[in-house]
Amino acid sequence: MMTRKVAMDAKEAEEMARRNAELEREVAEATAREDRLRRELEAALARLAVAEEAEERLCVDLGELEAEALAQAVEYQEHVRALSERLAFADGVLRASGIRSVAAGVAGMD
Repeated sequence: MMTRKVAMDAKEAEEMARRNAELEREVAEATAREDRLRRELEAALARLAVAEEAEERLCVDLGELEAEALAQAVEYQEHVRALSERLAFADGVLRASGIRSVAAGVAGMD
């Protein structure tokens, strides 16, 4: 009976050793997976930081371009207004002197 108990203990010990090895392998795999995921997360965070910095630079550049475009639009509008005023003045002078208006003359050329 003692041999039988020793045999069962040996069998149980062998089963426990096998299970222990299996658990150690699973722990090693989980640790490796965790390390890989941690590295991937760190890489993703680094890419995110680069993307956020690039976004900030783009926003600054866009703001500067919008301000420049607005200034150019205002300048262009003022230039068009000044030209329109000059044209209206010239047309008025020509009308006052009895010459057909520039607009009518240009229209008559068609």
